[in-house]
Amino acid sequence: MRRLLAVVAAGLLLVIVLAGCKGFSVGAAAGPTATAKAKTDSKSKSDSKPKPKPKTKPAKASHPATAHPSAAAGGSGTLQVLVEPKAGVGAIYKLITGAKSSVDLTMYELKDTTAENDLAADAKRGVDVRVILDQNLEKSRNTATYDFLSAHHVHVTWADSGTTYHQKTLTVDGKTSVVMTLNMVSEDYAGTRDFAVIDTDHADIAAIVATFNADFAHRSVTPPDGADLVWSPTNSQSSILAVINGAKHTLSVENEEMDDPTITDALVAAAKRGVDVEVIMTAESEWDSAFSQLLSAGVHVRTYADSDNVLYIHAKAVVADAGRSDQQIFVGSENFSKASLGYNRELGIRTSNKAVISVINSTLAADYAGAKAYSGS
Repeated sequence: MRRLLAVVAAGLLLVIVLAGCKGFSVGAAAGPTATAKAKTDSKSKSDSKPKPKPKTKPAKASHPATAHPSAAAGGSGTLQVLVEPKAGVGAIYKLITGAKSSVDLTMYELKDTTAENDLAADAKRGVDVRVILDQNLEKSRNTATYDFLSAHHVHVTWADSGTTYHQKTLTVDGKTSVVMTLNMVSEDYAGTRDFAVIDTDHADIAAIVATFNADFAHRSVTPPDGADLVWSPTNSQSSILAVINGAKHTLSVENEEMDDPTITDALVAAAKRGVDVEVIMTAESEWDSAFSQLLSAGVHVRTYADSDNVLYIHAKAVVADAGRSDQQIFVGSENFSKASLGYNRELGIRTSNKAVISVINSTLAADYAGAKAYSGS
């Protein structure tokens, strides 16, 4: 596990881009950035079938960031996107502290004293605060947070033990949801590439709240699609494949894992039909076989070293045909692994929102330029 060697303060820059629209049937605010104390990170593998419980990937810590685009956020209509680490998590804190009636949080790992204190303060002033924390892989790291929240009158429950809850979603007052690729772990923030989509679409919020209610009560549920939601274990693989398979000109991809042969095969097929495919990841020997397969098909693979002083790619995003009339994007918590797509509780978004695509595509382009071409193991 890599650990932060220094406390890093990330600045907040929120750019609201007015163009764009949402559109798929599958399927706000900014605040000051807090300086996070160095803690142990946990970017452990989400690749786990319900039973038996698999071994976890060694945790990785965040690190100072390299240069990235100046636009830290963008959005229009019912969607905005925050780019981490540039934006910081001030906007997320502001949503929590501004809650009037309710806060619902599903989080794979929560180790952020600012967020924890804000949730406790909300509960103290009468806000109905409910939190679901993963226990299948992250119980040991979530236990201190669970105990703190419970002691401060937050309604906190463990997710079902047979399923990895890798979802990272905040919903405030039943009106605004933040669908994140990031865990709320202070140590991650300073040097990890992540995205957070702020969503105010009524259909999306209703679907997210309905699913949260069932998960919190430990009832079985088939998550509603909303306007453009991408859920695991229901429609995530088919939605991501639709983005990849629909690309005619370009594909830009970031993910923490490359461990689902179906996704790898789809990227290979895209390259073979003439799509310019770029993949940006953090180097990991576990993905070498997939990388070699991608290279052989003509995919451009670039990686960042798994070290303390460069960006860590934790984001999960696929951008197809950016800037064209049929452009679309997937962004969410789903890793490219069989368990993440087929077993876990995960949430993402598939959209044609022009502003969101522009900001994320620009970020991926800068990440690609800063990474090193993969030449094989």
